[in-house]
Amino acid sequence: MLVVVFRSRIRSDADLSRIEEAGVRMYELASAMPGFVSYKEFKAEDGEMLSLVEFRSEPELAAWRNHPEHLEIQRIGRERVFERYDIAICEPIRRYSFDVERGRTERHP
Repeated sequence: MLVVVFRSRIRSDADLSRIEEAGVRMYELASAMPGFVSYKEFKAEDGEMLSLVEFRSEPELAAWRNHPEHLEIQRIGRERVFERYDIAICEPIRRYSFDVERGRTERHP
């Protein structure tokens, strides 16, 4: 399992409606890719965005990174959307879960 931590800030002059359209399309593509597990997005009060994406393996994540439509959106993002971004690819060392029915459990990545 790999976790992509994508932190970003949007330019003040970026077209927010086009960003949302592109985001919907990227989710459609990514979620159909082999190995896709999940995607969540959060926005902090200071405007920073955080996206968490999970893929089962590095080759499956690389296939997503190199998807032609995703490559084009990456280029557009650098040219017109992002003020800055930082991406970290992480591999969990340990995983813990809790739910009311099962209690606390440790899972191996």
